[in-house]
Amino acid sequence: MTDDSLSPAVRLRALAARLRDRSPALAGCLFGGAVAAGLSLGAYAVVVMALWIGSPYPDSGPGGATGTAVSLWLLGHGVGLTRADTLTGVPAPLGLTPLLLALLPFWLVRRAARDAAEPETPQAPEIPGRTVVWGITGGYTAVGALAALYATGGELRPTLREAAWHLPLLALAAALTGLRSVRGRAADAPSPAGPDARIGGVRAALAGGRGATACRAGLAAALALAGGGAVLVGLSLTLHWEPARASYLMLTDVWTGRLAVLLLALALLPNAVIWGAAYALGTGFQVGTGTLVTPLAATSGPALPPFPLLAAVPPDGPGAPLTWACAAIPVLAGTTAGWFTARAAAPDRSSGTGTEGARSPWPASVTAATAALAALVTGLVCAGAARAAGGPLGTGRLAELGPVWWAAGGAALAWTLLLGVPTALALRAWRLRTRKPRGTEAGGGRLAGAGLF
Repeated sequence: MTDDSLSPAVRLRALAARLRDRSPALAGCLFGGAVAAGLSLGAYAVVVMALWIGSPYPDSGPGGATGTAVSLWLLGHGVGLTRADTLTGVPAPLGLTPLLLALLPFWLVRRAARDAAEPETPQAPEIPGRTVVWGITGGYTAVGALAALYATGGELRPTLREAAWHLPLLALAAALTGLRSVRGRAADAPSPAGPDARIGGVRAALAGGRGATACRAGLAAALALAGGGAVLVGLSLTLHWEPARASYLMLTDVWTGRLAVLLLALALLPNAVIWGAAYALGTGFQVGTGTLVTPLAATSGPALPPFPLLAAVPPDGPGAPLTWACAAIPVLAGTTAGWFTARAAAPDRSSGTGTEGARSPWPASVTAATAALAALVTGLVCAGAARAAGGPLGTGRLAELGPVWWAAGGAALAWTLLLGVPTALALRAWRLRTRKPRGTEAGGGRLAGAGLF
């Protein structure tokens, strides 16, 4: 009997039974998302209230401190804030998100998704993945919406339009990573047969495990850029230690204020790393409207506000051989992408066992297309990171801070494409020429590497 032959009443009862079976799991996921949001909000409130209690000027009262904690929690999700109470009377936007503030909410949501997706006992039924993801995201977003509405009456007022999509976006990304950590990565397993030579290079690169290889290579290149940016930030802070220390001591002489400045500087360290990566790419970053700091030249304009990280900005003037040496970082990133691609394109058969050892090498067209796709992944990741690492800190000169996202993404794409594709092809050819041919194992002396290209 088909579903079409059933009466409407029978179909309604069947639908109600399915909803009744899924409702406990969905309710648990909603509760888990809400708990994750509440715990992250509570952690922010504890820190802000501790600083407020130790402050010698607690004028705002506990209600103001709570509103500040909620606003900072929303800012950690990328939600822009507006400060209405300014000296000039003009509302000042606050859109520069300290990226470290997003770490705790992301980890809590990911943990909630992992706990929901993992059965309590081996005999317990498995909750569908979409129920886990949408339930956790829905519970987290519901609490976030209430928090955004509460913060609209404070000194730092959130932009509700941004909160409407930034909150569920972070929760969705974290829930997906938590679900993926439990359910495995079967979809990324490479095909034992290798790519079909009759398929075009781009289509073959997107098929099976080639897309996963491109993502891994692109992310590895982006991590290399981030590591280079961290090195640049560390070197610059070391070289400008005295100005950074003086600016830190200049801001306040109260221990709670200095602790708050230190926590803010630590929360902005990931932003500084991304600024350093954009600097190494050659596109640089802005430290105010009409300014640009690059390895070739730096134009930062008038004196910057006192802050330890801003004291590490290179001084105005043309570049020097020391700043030009930053080009080694994107070169390393492009080579990294090519190396990861070549390792998958021409697997090492020295062990002679395992799926990787039995897979045939990829054609050159597929290798080049995979490396090009990895460059695209690197460009998209760098563009998104540059977009998240910048933003306004007020009006006038402070309206533009950070890298230009499209320029940083385009530069990362260009560097990785120009270096990754030839590196992948060269390493692939080298690996195929240097490994032991199959035909010589039987003593026949046949060269099995004739099909290199």
